[in-house]
Amino acid sequence: MSAEQIERILESTTEDGSGAEPHVARNYAPLEVTIARGEGAWVTDVDGRRYLDLLAAYSAVNFGHRHPALVAALTEQLGRVALTSRAFRNDRLEPFAAALAQLCGKDLVLPMNTGAEAVETGIKVARAWGYRVKGVRDGAARIIVANGNFHGRTTTIVGFSDDESARDGFGPFTPGFDVVPYGDAEAIAQAITDDTVAVLVEPIQGEGGVIIPPEGYLRRIREICDERNVLFIADEIQSGLGRVGTTFACDREGVVPDMYLLGKALGGGLLPVSAVVADEDVLGVIRPGEHGSTFGGNPLAAAVGLQAVEMLASGEFQERATALGAHLREGLEALVGHGVTAVRVAGLWAGVDIDPSRGTGREIAERLLERGVLVKDTHGQTIRIAPPIVVRATELDWALEQLRFVLGS
Repeated sequence: MSAEQIERILESTTEDGSGAEPHVARNYAPLEVTIARGEGAWVTDVDGRRYLDLLAAYSAVNFGHRHPALVAALTEQLGRVALTSRAFRNDRLEPFAAALAQLCGKDLVLPMNTGAEAVETGIKVARAWGYRVKGVRDGAARIIVANGNFHGRTTTIVGFSDDESARDGFGPFTPGFDVVPYGDAEAIAQAITDDTVAVLVEPIQGEGGVIIPPEGYLRRIREICDERNVLFIADEIQSGLGRVGTTFACDREGVVPDMYLLGKALGGGLLPVSAVVADEDVLGVIRPGEHGSTFGGNPLAAAVGLQAVEMLASGEFQERATALGAHLREGLEALVGHGVTAVRVAGLWAGVDIDPSRGTGREIAERLLERGVLVKDTHGQTIRIAPPIVVRATELDWALEQLRFVLGS
């Protein structure tokens, strides 16, 4: 397709946005902006207007758009080889796996592509561990999950979601999951049976609106899992890799799960990279031929993932998220009672509940868009704020001024 044809398509967009993407399936309802470029914490639309990105692709762009070190790693590897499949070894995979295993304090890494694939892989590993190590009866394994969860959109995963928009019309669903209230560790203890193989939770629920559990929740889960011989699986796909001011959200309570599920920022905002990370006695249950992916662990992804891990190993991004997060918290808390009913902040990640009298979360996001700020709504009255960690404090201040304006405060 020529540049002229692309330009005609973009110019065909109507004022209300209808016809903007006539050939794209309507599984999203995006805000009415068409982004053409990005750099750091900013993106530019097709008309040349700049916007401060406070979503960072749901934490996939933690390092900012087109971070030079990540782009250099990608470009260098593109000049060598991009894809081999796991039918052969490649010279980038083991260095990436070694660095990621060290970052997590674990033995083994099983590379995949998307976050949902990491979750599906974690489920398979947990079930295999249950049958081959714990001795659960074949076909009887059960996994405990929390309500309000968001682990992806595959049919297995939406089967244990309580979000009807994700579930309705997609059954029948995979059995083997028990749902308990999020933040209630004793409900987990009560739900465990001899057939329970794992507890799968988000240390902080991102899609739910940055829902932070009570202090001690993760520590108590760790204790319960140890007492009952059950795996603790932490879905750190959004919360991990520097977002909350620590490498992992579990670090906030000094907890190490049996299995990390990682993604999003692991690909440096350049391409999809995900991974399951655990020790040999857990991840070692998977045998050749039982699980795989054509693209999982490809040399291009491994080269970018290695660079992302090395950047995290310095601690710079975690420190920056901590400092900027405290600054963001102060600004947001000043809005409570002035168009905001509540805020929840963990590092550089915030859920902001909008007073219904000022509009819905979607309406506030649309008004912010008009003023050059990109956020995303969730669950009706909440907007999420998760800027690239390279954002400046002055840029956050400017964004807060725009939020104050659209709230009429």
